[in-house]
Amino acid sequence: MDRTALLTLGATLLGGALAVAGVRTYLAGRQQHAALVDRLAGAHDEAAAPRPRPFARFDRRLRATRFGRRLERRIASTGLAVTPGDFTLRTLAAAAALWLVAALALAPFFGPIAAVVAVWSASAFLGRQRRKRIEKFINQLPELSRILANATQAGLALRTALGMAAEEMDAPAGEELAAVADRLAVGHSVDDALGELAERLPSRELVVLVTTLVLSNRAGGSVVRSLRNLTETLEERKETRREVRTQLSQVTATAYVVPLMGIGTLFLMDRIAPGSIDRMTGSVAGQLAVVGAFVLYGIGFFLIRRMSRIDV
Repeated sequence: MDRTALLTLGATLLGGALAVAGVRTYLAGRQQHAALVDRLAGAHDEAAAPRPRPFARFDRRLRATRFGRRLERRIASTGLAVTPGDFTLRTLAAAAALWLVAALALAPFFGPIAAVVAVWSASAFLGRQRRKRIEKFINQLPELSRILANATQAGLALRTALGMAAEEMDAPAGEELAAVADRLAVGHSVDDALGELAERLPSRELVVLVTTLVLSNRAGGSVVRSLRNLTETLEERKETRREVRTQLSQVTATAYVVPLMGIGTLFLMDRIAPGSIDRMTGSVAGQLAVVGAFVLYGIGFFLIRRMSRIDV
């Protein structure tokens, strides 16, 4: 089997893996849509047995391990509708497919590197989704503070105000506040429920809001005035963060473009001089040079992202 056939086989396997993942995501979305329609129409059949999830046994065994529990907490903080078992299997499938494609398109030496990059990308994806959820929640904090201030001014208790805010606000604030309301309903204190919220979505803005609510709940005082002032401060911080993000957008794009240029150079070398990558990675010195180059690209990416990260 020649090189073109192997490359075609690798691309076919990768396309098949992506197609399976797409079908699973589409079916999961259809199922969630049907469940939402049934719930809104009041047509839930409580006697119906839940549909068993695929790879349920593997998922249960994974949850029993320390890695599985840590992965479950990370996924829960992102708001994704995926189990630890599904995420692990999809990551392993993507790593295997990229290993095969990189080994066939470039050289066998790049297979393990591509697999490591796939696993790192999956972990980075969870981190990015978590940051996006936190960022979206921070953008909803002024509205949340305003709702709590209005409810408190109307004479409602803090527990009732939190439940009302959970019903009125969209995700992720609505989902997180619903979890807080559920904790309060089963007997947890306001301090513990809000403290768990601050741990799930850590941010300075949320810490300030939680501290204000906890202190007001403990000692009383003018909570309405405090929430009004906090609402104005959060609105100003929201605008400042948007301006800073706009100013640093070009730097952020540069951090991603530089490593991609290095990878593109490898493909360009192989197109100009076929077999050059095989000869380069056929010796220990060439392999060390390639690994060193990837390490330098990674350090450059990290430093650019670090320098462009400004906390407001």
